[in-house]
Amino acid sequence: MEFTIDQIAQLLDGNVEGDGSTRIRRLDKIQEGTAGSIGFLANPKYEKYLYLTQCSAILVSEDFRPQKETQTTLVRVKDPYVGFTKLLEMHAKIGKSERSGAEDPSYKHESSTIGTNFFRGAFSYIGRNCRIGDNVKIYPQVYIGDEVTIGDNCIFHPGVKLYSGTVVGNNCEIQAGSVIGSDGFGFAPQADGTYKNIPQMGNVILEDDVSIGANTTIDCATLGATRIGKGVKIDNQVQVAHNVILGENTVIASQAGISGSSVLGKNCVLAGKSGIVGHIQLADRTTVGANTGVIKSVEEPGKTIFGYIGMDIKSYLKSYSIFKKLPLLQDKLRELEKKL
Repeated sequence: MEFTIDQIAQLLDGNVEGDGSTRIRRLDKIQEGTAGSIGFLANPKYEKYLYLTQCSAILVSEDFRPQKETQTTLVRVKDPYVGFTKLLEMHAKIGKSERSGAEDPSYKHESSTIGTNFFRGAFSYIGRNCRIGDNVKIYPQVYIGDEVTIGDNCIFHPGVKLYSGTVVGNNCEIQAGSVIGSDGFGFAPQADGTYKNIPQMGNVILEDDVSIGANTTIDCATLGATRIGKGVKIDNQVQVAHNVILGENTVIASQAGISGSSVLGKNCVLAGKSGIVGHIQLADRTTVGANTGVIKSVEEPGKTIFGYIGMDIKSYLKSYSIFKKLPLLQDKLRELEKKL
């Protein structure tokens, strides 16, 4: 990638303060940049680096006012974080070699079809009666079972497994090692203390624009479908159990787990290591804090749940202000008991 600062500003609808003719060849952190690189300033904690950086240009917000003189060229944009993300996307697209066709050895059953401009890496497998759209990239060791449907512009990184019957929409990306459609955790307890396996007959449906991180597992439904809504973003090492429904644009961070048949509304956020029990519902825009366990439905939209076991964050903080003082309160209670 090589563009002038003026060209970058034009791409991002920004304004240049400084030498716009300088050429940019790299993207870098504001605190680590060197000449020929561009960084960004979105968090005020990093402003100190603006006056020390060796970056040739820095993206800043339109209303940013520096406290000192800067040696770097500023590019004022509406949102520097979003602007830098656009540059990263452009850089990634330019940097990727356009691989196409099928590498050997790879397998596609004769009953399956794949659209134009595809790539199938070595040791990939496509089963019977699959329907795969245009511009799909299937990297080495990807397994696609029978009766799988995949839309356009999807990317499956090495080692992804799509079990039979999985449906994937357009513009989806699944990172290495993720498993979509494996059996849900369904076992019926028997009178003798053993467990009988319950066949899992459903599938998984990923709607458009879904992104799934590495080593995440999404189980198929017992009956019907486990459904991941449009625009959902799931981090690495997340467990989504059978018959779960995730609403549009929900975001789930690493090591979170959602138990069977729970339903999350639109634009929910689950922080790292949070857990949702089975058969409950979270209203739209519910936020669940890190390490929080949610054991009952959240009916009011827009609430933030925090603590173990999860409660409304205001109630939790009030409780926390008390129980962190419990040792002191205990000492005072003992003093009062002695006096009595």
